Amino acid sequence: MMVRNGAAAWLDAVRPRTLGAGAVPVMVGISWASRSVTIDPGVALLTAVAALALQIATNLANDYYDHRSGIDTAERLGPARASASGLLEPTSVKHAAYAALALAIVVGVALVARGGVPILLLGAAAVSCAIAYSAGPAPLASHGLGEALAFLFFGVAAVAGTALLQGVALDAKLVLVALPVAALVTAIMLVNNLRDIPTDRATGKRTLAVRLGDRGSRLAYGTLVAGAFVALPVAARLAGMRALLPLLLLPLALVEVRRLWQRQGRALNLSLAGTARLHALFGVLYALGLLR
Repeated sequence: MMVRNGAAAWLDAVRPRTLGAGAVPVMVGISWASRSVTIDPGVALLTAVAALALQIATNLANDYYDHRSGIDTAERLGPARASASGLLEPTSVKHAAYAALALAIVVGVALVARGGVPILLLGAAAVSCAIAYSAGPAPLASHGLGEALAFLFFGVAAVAGTALLQGVALDAKLVLVALPVAALVTAIMLVNNLRDIPTDRATGKRTLAVRLGDRGSRLAYGTLVAGAFVALPVAARLAGMRALLPLLLLPLALVEVRRLWQRQGRALNLSLAGTARLHALFGVLYALGLLR
């Protein structure tokens, strides 16, 4: 296969539509923190860089290791992967993944100096899971843990860690505020794995979607999307009525759930893009609503 080392190929490889998974929790964490402390913009910027570098590292590592393990085949229904399709040299993709991970670690060291042991533990766990998600003898994604990791690291932990770095204490309120973000980022992961059930099952990759089956995965997706909106009144009690701003997106959410039930195969790529868009828009409105 022809290897094309171009900017467009690298842009596709980092999966820009997924980068909201790193940006949204930082925005929400900053907004929540603004209610009780004066925001340090430098720390906020470093937090965003670390989160996005970690997301990119995870995406590139997944691209490389799924190719190496034979999970990405010609029957894959999702967008072309750079390593498997020959758009990029697989070794280059691996090196880029570790470069992004190194950036996240370097920035993380500076953040640890600010946040102490809790940020050290959180960062170490996030970095480990970024690679272990796809790599190693027992990849976490192949054992149905992808959605749980998304919920934890790109939902609860990311929002909480961002707020902690601004000097906000970790408490139950902070965790509750993070739940809508966690639910929607998990929905992105789930619809991605729903699309890949046939090929993942054939290659022995036991994702949560493979374990739940087609119908169970669709029900779980609807539950996650509904959960994000159901959690908003709790946030409103903590932060005021403006936290209900994402309710404006409820019609869009209902459309996405309905269309998910109608789509099969490659058409689920549209649901993946739609869910990522819903997550991003929800995050922006939610962050605006939580601002002091």
